[in-house]
Amino acid sequence: MRVIVSGATGFLGSRLCAYLQGNGHEVIGLGRDADKGGYLETCGTRFVSVDISVPPAQSMLKRLGRADVFVHAAGLSSAWGSRAAFLQANVVGTRHALTMARAAGAERFVFISSPSVTFRFLDQKDLREDVPLPKPINAYAQSKQIAERDVLAASDLAPIILRPRAIYGHGDVALLPRLIRAARNGPLPLLRGGRAATNLTYVDDVVRGIVCAMDAPRNIAGRTYNIAGDEALPLRLIIESAAKKAGIEVRWRSIPWSLALSAARLAELVARLRPDAREPVMTAYALGTLAFTQTLDISAARQEIGFAPQVRFEEGLHRTFRGDFTP
Repeated sequence: MRVIVSGATGFLGSRLCAYLQGNGHEVIGLGRDADKGGYLETCGTRFVSVDISVPPAQSMLKRLGRADVFVHAAGLSSAWGSRAAFLQANVVGTRHALTMARAAGAERFVFISSPSVTFRFLDQKDLREDVPLPKPINAYAQSKQIAERDVLAASDLAPIILRPRAIYGHGDVALLPRLIRAARNGPLPLLRGGRAATNLTYVDDVVRGIVCAMDAPRNIAGRTYNIAGDEALPLRLIIESAAKKAGIEVRWRSIPWSLALSAARLAELVARLRPDAREPVMTAYALGTLAFTQTLDISAARQEIGFAPQVRFEEGLHRTFRGDFTP
């Protein structure tokens, strides 16, 4: 199979390229990081330097050639940033990816979205994919909601949307490193008695989910699937386990939820008024993920495309910290 992967120089994209290459597929990786692209080339992936937010030139489309599948893993992912930046990267970028997929004659488009599109300030256990989407919690979630609608409208590409929950693993520079840095810098807020839980998903399991979507029959199209580990883990356990691996003892400070949320929203307001609009120490969304249970029902992905997570948290954490992991 010939596969185009956008975001190939990112954490998930590079792992996907390596897996596909190692399993006999021909892979074309798109990305902006030339150094990482050069490494991909040494591993057998053909790298094409592309800024997905810029309209694709005809010369570049010809360089890509034909492909069976287009996996769109590129995007701007953050709890903080300007609405314009998220829309350009995640909405306009997705539209450009759809254009590239059509030019390549792809028969399937796999879009990596986010469970943030379903986030609410309340406990949500075993959340299904067909739940009505709420008002977006932030600009990132808004951009992913819009992009999902665009992808589902591209019926000619037999699209499948995946919403992987909290990806971690060796090479992660976002999830666990951010939690560890926060634990190192001072007490963490203990909200609502510390009873929040979530699923984490080891990066190799997300790759398995993508491959399941790639291999799904063409009549399975226009579907959205949750991708997650099958353990509902207390967030307190996740943070303390990761911090222990990094040699840090976590300190907690019990704070009323309403007070913490008011402080986070005030910090966001102040940050937006700054010339550099620097991210505040704690955003309302990040605070909400610490306060409320958010777990995903993955039964549809199991039954319809054969997805089954294989890496449990204890093993995933061991793999994450094996080798060079610098939070």
